[in-house]
Amino acid sequence: MQKINLRTKLNNLRKFDLKHKRALDRLELKNVEDLFLYFPVRYEDFSNITLIKNLKINEKQTIRGMIKSIKNKRTSKRWLVLTEAKVEDESGQLKIVWFNQPYLEKFLRVGTYVTLNGKVELNYNSVSMNSPAFEKFKFDSKCGQILPVYSETNGMSSKYLRFILKPLLKLSTKFEDFMPDEIKNQLSLIDLSEALRQIHFPDNLEILKKARLRLAFDELFLLQLNNLLKKKKWQENKAFKIKFDEKLIKKFVASLPFKLTKDQKIAAWEIFLDLEKDKPMNRLLEGDVGSGKTVVALMAMYLIANFKKQSILMAPTEILAKQHYETISKLLGGEKSVSRLRKKKQITIGLLTRVDRKIDNKNVSKSFLVNKAKKGQIDILIGTHAVIQEDIKLKNLALTVIDEQHRFGVEQRAKLKKININLKNSPHLLSMTATPIPRTLALGLYGDLDISILKEKPIGRKKILTKLVAPYNRDKAYEFIREKINSGRQVFVVCPRIKASEEKCDSNQNMWDDIKAVEEEYEKLSKEIFPEFSIAMMHGKLKKEDKEKTLSKFRNNEIKILVSTSVIEVGIDFPNATIMMIEGAERFGLAQLHQFRGRVGRSEIQSFCFLFSDSMSQKSYDRLMVLVNCDDGFVLAEKDLELRGPGEVYGIRQSGLPDLKMASLMDGNLLKLAKAEAERFLVKNNIKKFPLLREKINIFCQTTHFE
Repeated sequence: MQKINLRTKLNNLRKFDLKHKRALDRLELKNVEDLFLYFPVRYEDFSNITLIKNLKINEKQTIRGMIKSIKNKRTSKRWLVLTEAKVEDESGQLKIVWFNQPYLEKFLRVGTYVTLNGKVELNYNSVSMNSPAFEKFKFDSKCGQILPVYSETNGMSSKYLRFILKPLLKLSTKFEDFMPDEIKNQLSLIDLSEALRQIHFPDNLEILKKARLRLAFDELFLLQLNNLLKKKKWQENKAFKIKFDEKLIKKFVASLPFKLTKDQKIAAWEIFLDLEKDKPMNRLLEGDVGSGKTVVALMAMYLIANFKKQSILMAPTEILAKQHYETISKLLGGEKSVSRLRKKKQITIGLLTRVDRKIDNKNVSKSFLVNKAKKGQIDILIGTHAVIQEDIKLKNLALTVIDEQHRFGVEQRAKLKKININLKNSPHLLSMTATPIPRTLALGLYGDLDISILKEKPIGRKKILTKLVAPYNRDKAYEFIREKINSGRQVFVVCPRIKASEEKCDSNQNMWDDIKAVEEEYEKLSKEIFPEFSIAMMHGKLKKEDKEKTLSKFRNNEIKILVSTSVIEVGIDFPNATIMMIEGAERFGLAQLHQFRGRVGRSEIQSFCFLFSDSMSQKSYDRLMVLVNCDDGFVLAEKDLELRGPGEVYGIRQSGLPDLKMASLMDGNLLKLAKAEAERFLVKNNIKKFPLLREKINIFCQTTHFE
């Protein structure tokens, strides 16, 4: 007989039928170890038993007793079958009702002892427990336990998962405990094997709490250790020391067509201090929409250019790269008087994307641009992924700026560090994001980065007026929009999806019937509502060339209304667009709605955001009113995190959010504790002397998705 261990395939344990095999594949459960690490999402507490006579209405409680009667009944609705039972304990009887589970009549025969957990309700003067969870038990056995409930799939229930796992619990001792004894003793953490047993089949609520703490701390501790080790490794590199030139920067700031905010000045100063060190900077510049991150980065690039060193600004899309190029060219256009400290007459700016190759607004060949960069004759190179191609080298790269940095993978960021010809020095790294991230979440996501925050809007910008438009006021909103377009303004319209038939509902309800779609909205607006105006549509399935063409026409005011999906969420800057109209607003998160709203209000002209919602629920209304009354992206991000959780708000794969199994990145106290312990541990110890911990960090990074 095969000896069972953690690597034993589940298929070798027992003969699963095809349905169960497919279910295990969907749950990504291959072996015994996977099963142990498939943690419950909640628990049914059968441990606190209440006598039937002491039950309280509208509360979830647990009873145990014997089935006295059970029978299926068919209702007037032919498709609905009720299974009604009576359960008796020493204090009385209670009616139990299950819906559409006719097999229970044979499974729970008269005389069967059961433990049931559910809400007791009063309906038509009859007290009953409806659709309770239940477990059979032998009258003389230990009963009243806490049972795990797992994330299920078709063909694999929690009951079946418990059935598979329970006989294997003794194998929990095969898990090597990687946590150093000093930390376990310091925090009174239980052993790993005990935690794994108790997380699945806890003896009581107290030990369950300890198991959760141990497993959650494990994940956050590994996360913080990984962050700190990355930071330490990064700082082992050498970087160009760029001395702060106060006179030069003051002249540059004076040449700008606007005044810097206090936040911009503070962030710039933090960056300048980093640049003066011989260890490479690794800083995240986190700014609310329209807070002016680009000019802060430009101040650093300008300083570096005047010290005869080079900078790269890398953007995730061609649209954004081109926009940065135009903005920076404009801001540096009048800086000749400022750059007298340099022998050159002006800062040289290059643009490199899949379709554009420019130097100082002149089209050039790629080979010409590459050669110039290699010789150090381009001070600031702006581009997309094209700048990390193998044939791109820079003579004296001192700074890399990555916009919307979470959209780049680890490998892409690593390549960006290696394009410097001067291999002795690593470039300083400045990452930027327009997505406000709550402080506790940032601690988990970006523990290896120093963080600067921009909250203030540029001086002179007006607050965007946000309105939740009731269905009966839709025509008034259309008329208001017509007036604004006639006065020369432009409009964004955002819809949740592209086509009316794009989604299919999995239930019997047509939940997608009323969702606004780009193609439908485009047809309606161009033919029925605003036939007199030029209207275009844009979405993710369009070719890049078509997107570029559409945005170019919108920038030139040839298109008055642009109907789009969420592809305009980040990086679109058209000051003449002053109205953002969002259809199906209830289907977006607050953070995303705030990003949409940030596409307008980019000038001194008053801008507006109209939220259209067909939802009649009070919950949707209250949530959207939070956006109406608040324009602080960081406050909205906190609220969104509270309402929807980090996975939905930031997107597990899209934003580098690790998909932790037990811990929550919203648990600020545990995150801080894990970081403090990780820092203390690394100060006192050499990680190389803890091979099991080092191996666990590597496995954790491979199996926990950060990109």
